[in-house]
Amino acid sequence: MRKAIAPLLLLIGMAIAAQAQFVSLTAGELKKLKQAIDTDQQVKGQFEVFEKTARKALAETPGPVALVHSQGLLMGDPVKTASLKAVEDGPKVYALALCSRLYDNRDYLKKAIDYLLAWAKVNKPNGDPIDETKLEEFFTGYDLIRDQISKADRKLIDTWMESIAVAEINSPFARPDKSTAKNNWNSHRIKVIAQVVYAIHADRYRDTVNKLVEQQLVQNLYEDGSSYDFAERDALHYHIYTLEPLLKAMIAVQRGSGKNYYAFVSPTGSSVQRSVQFLLPFVTGEKKHGEFANSKVKFDRDRAANGEKGYVAGHPFEPKNGIIVLSLADHFDPLMVKVVKQVMGDQYLDWQLVLNRVQKAK
Repeated sequence: MRKAIAPLLLLIGMAIAAQAQFVSLTAGELKKLKQAIDTDQQVKGQFEVFEKTARKALAETPGPVALVHSQGLLMGDPVKTASLKAVEDGPKVYALALCSRLYDNRDYLKKAIDYLLAWAKVNKPNGDPIDETKLEEFFTGYDLIRDQISKADRKLIDTWMESIAVAEINSPFARPDKSTAKNNWNSHRIKVIAQVVYAIHADRYRDTVNKLVEQQLVQNLYEDGSSYDFAERDALHYHIYTLEPLLKAMIAVQRGSGKNYYAFVSPTGSSVQRSVQFLLPFVTGEKKHGEFANSKVKFDRDRAANGEKGYVAGHPFEPKNGIIVLSLADHFDPLMVKVVKQVMGDQYLDWQLVLNRVQKAK
């Protein structure tokens, strides 16, 4: 009898693991989050933004587009405007899914599924990571409710999301002869692939994710903590823009496989931890930096000429713009929250810090 019990327990454990939420929150974490919302006014304030979005989304209609395209286009371009409007459905999906799980609300669940199905039936991947990184909240929202969706609908949505991951894996922008194979584009590409792989439990791609992360640490980050993007753009804006997606990918990997890439040191001596440390003195104000003063990229100059805020050569880096990286790094390093509070004030809280509290991944 005992011999029969062991395999049975193993199968049960495997079934539970197969249904786990790696990109969002598990059932136990959602329970902790609900308790925090009910007892902590700061957390409640953060959550109310999602609650308001979900309530509003109930009366709205999905607006999927066949192709998301904003990369390389200036603000005001009609194609970019239409794409940015369409991807506003992502935050709605996440808010609806979150509220449905926290309060077992079937109306929210049904509406979230409506949005996901609408996009799964219309949208096609293009392998452009800067376009498809904007779909992140579709992935995280779906992860929250995937187990509550019918088998047929789940297959349709899984197929759509897997097509995005496959398009990114085979992206023409990842060819070795292109700078986009190692700059922030590649970090966003890795994030998209990782979030999809762990959301739909496409385990056959896990090794691919790990290889891409390890390769990016070698080619994108430097031993002194700076990055290829910082060297090319002379802007902490882009150092942040490459670290943010890498950290999100690493969180998915750590939660899904237990592998912690935060302090992982590459063969060249680089690590995400060192690159976060490189950013710290600029966030605390100990160091100053004039953004884009010596950028090697023409598009930066084009955006400045177009009057786009934040791209004027030499404008001072705003320390609070680095908080997003520190909040993500706090998932791995609890000392980061002290710097966040130092810069933003003791009462500061953002949603990533809330997630870190309930995930307890440190």
